[in-house]
Amino acid sequence: MTAAPDAPPPQPYRWALTRARGGAPPDRLGTLTEGAARPDLWYLPELTACTGLVLARSGGADLCFVGRSLDSMYDLLTGAFEGSSREGGLLRLPLSLRLRPEPEPAHTARLREHLAAAGLAPHALARRSRPVALVDLVSEGGTYDTLFAALAAWVRESREPWPVIRRKLRFVGVTARRRTSPHTWRWQQHTTGGWARALPAGHVVGVSLHPWVWSYFGNEQAKLQPSFPPPRWFDAYAAEPWHGPDLPAALAESLALVRAGRGRPVREELVRVIAREPGFADREVRALVAPLRGRSPSRPTSRSRRRSGSRALPGRPSR
Repeated sequence: MTAAPDAPPPQPYRWALTRARGGAPPDRLGTLTEGAARPDLWYLPELTACTGLVLARSGGADLCFVGRSLDSMYDLLTGAFEGSSREGGLLRLPLSLRLRPEPEPAHTARLREHLAAAGLAPHALARRSRPVALVDLVSEGGTYDTLFAALAAWVRESREPWPVIRRKLRFVGVTARRRTSPHTWRWQQHTTGGWARALPAGHVVGVSLHPWVWSYFGNEQAKLQPSFPPPRWFDAYAAEPWHGPDLPAALAESLALVRAGRGRPVREELVRVIAREPGFADREVRALVAPLRGRSPSRPTSRSRRRSGSRALPGRPSR
């Protein structure tokens, strides 16, 4: 059995852009965004709709964002859930998982340290009160093949109860939208060794995104930190703030997304998308609505108790 490390391994530094639930203020950015053009969130309607589907199809699970590709979804949700009980359910696993088919033992050990830091060690998974869904852009699913194999091997070695863990683990792949047909290639049907069948039905799902937006997030968008592949996992300076040429634009865009997530139009659109999904019948999915509407699910306001029915929400914003 591999014990979780006492301290998390070095990971790329990420600025705190929202006030933590405990009251800690956001980081002071000073002049870090100086020179950046005003961000054009041309993709915001598509991102908001996709984010609502991820929330619904993950079954109301905590979300763990893999790598950097969906930083924009993470930023949007940190704004939408800021100060709520759901804010702590937004996790990150900021790794690039380009491992060899037979990874070096040192890489396997360091990957487990990163998984443990994200709350994904077998011992922690087995004792979670709420499931966790890994979320990433997916082309063919290679990153998820690597993650599932690493987790499955660790569970076997740790002798933690797989029947319990399999119910706590979900995978959401955000794919580039294409025309659907009975012959459409779907990544979750082609996982290495068919591992998706080892999880309950509905625990490995896909959500589509406009191909231009998918390509922008995956290939073109300025990021807050450089990629973090296995050779950098042992870099003693990995946790230091990065000040590359893309940082001002990346920070400005992230801040704009956090502000958009705080806004009523985005939060109401998220509620609208979630409520249209069949999974809305699930209590955990319905519980997402209260924090998005800005009130505690356990203590509704007197105004909401007097209101009969649900208020109509505005239509989806146009591009």
